Amino acid sequence: MVYKIERVQRLPISIGHAWDFFSSPKNLEEITPTDMTFELTSGNGDEKIHAGQILTYKVAPIGGIKLFWMTEITHVVHHSYFVDEQRRGPYTLWHHKHTFVEVPGGVEMTDVVWYELPFGFIGRIAHALFVKKKVQAIFDYRYKLLGDKFGSL
Repeated sequence: MVYKIERVQRLPISIGHAWDFFSSPKNLEEITPTDMTFELTSGNGDEKIHAGQILTYKVAPIGGIKLFWMTEITHVVHHSYFVDEQRRGPYTLWHHKHTFVEVPGGVEMTDVVWYELPFGFIGRIAHALFVKKKVQAIFDYRYKLLGDKFGSL
């Protein structure tokens, strides 16, 4: 089964500021819950995202067990959106679109993630028991952190 999570947040910053922050892989660690011990393992994170870019991480989504995760930036439209897709990692499908739209006083950011777990029925049970809550908690953390960092509209 394919699941979807969508989050919208308005921040009182320019679209350029938002784009600079979110298109920098080095900022992923800052916006990921600390209990996940996120570590970017490809490059130094200073390179801005671009289509075809491969990013690798170590992340511990559950129980402190570190997993390898590889994503590819598949689409980039400057100051508009970018898409990262898992190439290797814990999901059967992970497609994450980050969209940025100028609004009065700032920018509206939208995250849309489509994801699927492996293992069929067992994956669906895992989703119901803890994966759904974990994915939501990641975006809850991000929403709060960004509001604290930049303020809210």
